[in-house]
Amino acid sequence: MLWKEEFSVEAAQERYVTRRQFGKFLTLTSLAMLAGNVWILLRSAWRRGEPEPPAQLVLRAGEVPAGGVRVFRYPGPNDPCLLLRTGPASYVAYSQKCTHLSCAVYPSDDGRRLECPCHEGYFSLDDGRVLQGPPPRPLPRILLEQRGGEVWAVGVHDGKVLS
Repeated sequence: MLWKEEFSVEAAQERYVTRRQFGKFLTLTSLAMLAGNVWILLRSAWRRGEPEPPAQLVLRAGEVPAGGVRVFRYPGPNDPCLLLRTGPASYVAYSQKCTHLSCAVYPSDDGRRLECPCHEGYFSLDDGRVLQGPPPRPLPRILLEQRGGEVWAVGVHDGKVLS
């Protein structure tokens, strides 16, 4: 019974948590959550001062047929986006990351909405708003400009009211 001398903790007493231990746990957890929220606040305040991303050529006229789709990256190399040609001279573009868990969204078979296959989330093709499912907010919209026969990405709209 040498092991009982080396491990002298009794299993019956090991299961109980004292009020002091529980209070310490709650205090430390609350402080960690406070620190995390302060960090998020500081990061969002810092991002407000960032300039708009530079304009980027997405496509030239005739490269995508009406009803067609083009995947591109904007504003950075890790930001996939979808450009959809909805008519002869009309285009819309959205971030390809679902606002729920960042799964890739893609156009539905009928071409009337964007779908997220992870949890059956659906977004409007017109404005990116949530039609169904768990996504908490609309898809970020990529602002487009047509310059001559070219379509340029010029900014990102995160779903808040446009000015």
